[in-house]
Amino acid sequence: MKLAVTTEHRVGVVEGDRFFDVTEAVPGSGPAWPPMYMNRLIDQWAALGPRVAAARKAAAPVPLASLKLLPPNPCPVHVIAAPANYRKHIGEIGARSVSKGRSAEQQGFFMKATASLVGAGGAIELPRGSTRRFDHESELAVIIGRRARNVPRAEAMGYVFGYSCLMDITMRIEPGVAEEERVTRKSFETFTPLGPWIVTADEIADPHALRNQLWVNGVAKQDANTRDMIVDIPALIELISSVMTLNPGDVIASGTPEGVGPIVPGDKVTIGIESVGEMTLQVVEAAQFAPRRF
Repeated sequence: MKLAVTTEHRVGVVEGDRFFDVTEAVPGSGPAWPPMYMNRLIDQWAALGPRVAAARKAAAPVPLASLKLLPPNPCPVHVIAAPANYRKHIGEIGARSVSKGRSAEQQGFFMKATASLVGAGGAIELPRGSTRRFDHESELAVIIGRRARNVPRAEAMGYVFGYSCLMDITMRIEPGVAEEERVTRKSFETFTPLGPWIVTADEIADPHALRNQLWVNGVAKQDANTRDMIVDIPALIELISSVMTLNPGDVIASGTPEGVGPIVPGDKVTIGIESVGEMTLQVVEAAQFAPRRF
């Protein structure tokens, strides 16, 4: 099943190019802050999943192209990311990297602000007037399905609810000039496009055999396979849950393959992950200058 959320906070099942509104089956859905309804839906999926399926049967189809989409989980508790998790990516940006040749195996993980999420119906906004370099990174997102603490890797896949496409947009450091912490450089609003929907885990036969691609203005920039991850999904869940509790709806960005590169206002960036989905976002310059310039 593919679950999507519109900018009106309507929840729907996506089939092909059609959207079936199932909001009535999702407790607490709506724009009221905080919009935690997808976390609750995922947490209570055993009971609510059949209600969603029934609501889908009763719903009239709406053309998906007529809707704008939010992130399929607008308000996860955590967004966690794996650094340098593909060997060919390690070192490809030279001195602009803080990994210094170390993979996710040695570095562990880092956090991205939930406020950096944006859906397929939004845009990637770069800081107005900035002369810094901003890069695209194409990643498979793992959506956690139930509370996970100290989970051994042999049991980890049982904690996965589903998958989505994720871009980890990054402001690069300028050695000796500007060397902000990784979380700062990756947490600008709109720097984590997520979507266009969540595909439930039962629809993905092997998440470690998915083609992961990204294009800028129609030109292929990244093309790899999730089988090449250094730290696979069970090991990521084992690692993260050994440090902190993962909650239903939490998002794990599993790392980017080689081919990262700069984006500028006017570009169109498309991510496509086999069996998961595809989405395109426009890159724009923020409408206002921030008081702290970058």
